[in-house]
Amino acid sequence: MALSISSLTSSLSSLSFSSQISRNPSSISIAQPPKNLHISLSSKPTRSLSISATVAAPVETEPVENLKKFVKSRLPGGFAAQTIIGTGRRKCAIARVVLQEGTGKFIINYRDAKEYLQGNPLWLQYIKVPLVTLGYETSYDVFVKAHGGGLSGQAQAISLGIARALLKVSADHRSPLKKGGLLTRDSRVVERKKVGLKKARKAPQFSKR
Repeated sequence: MALSISSLTSSLSSLSFSSQISRNPSSISIAQPPKNLHISLSSKPTRSLSISATVAAPVETEPVENLKKFVKSRLPGGFAAQTIIGTGRRKCAIARVVLQEGTGKFIINYRDAKEYLQGNPLWLQYIKVPLVTLGYETSYDVFVKAHGGGLSGQAQAISLGIARALLKVSADHRSPLKKGGLLTRDSRVVERKKVGLKKARKAPQFSKR
């Protein structure tokens, strides 16, 4: 009987100990740091990025009606009545060009050349090469009627027309223009599609069966 009581008391003591642990499961003892401990947190300065954007003002283009009046005032009797005139061709494009003494204006189909050629630097370079070759980029105004083909073909046709018109100004211009290849008509065109082929030469994939 004494053995059973002692075993019972030991079990109760162990039970009370476990209940004390379960009451405070998260109690942790930490030693206090010394009073003379200084903690300094250095924060890096934040860099601010400022972005400024400026919107370019739209290019003011002269109305077509004003340019039509300007061309008609400069070309009395139309294109056919002028003396310094040249015709250029490239692919399917045809350009009739008239030169008059001026300040270097380019008007194509009653529109400014930069607007008509969509500001493409390569096409704008095509039409200026003959004048730049002879040093006349600010000596003549150029009036053009162009039709057919695309803008690239029209720009190259205008270049040939300007070169041919400059020959009527002076016969001495032939040598520098010919040396630059500006008097040669580029006869390359797209090759026609063939029957049974997808394009001019591209054939459909071969199938044995």
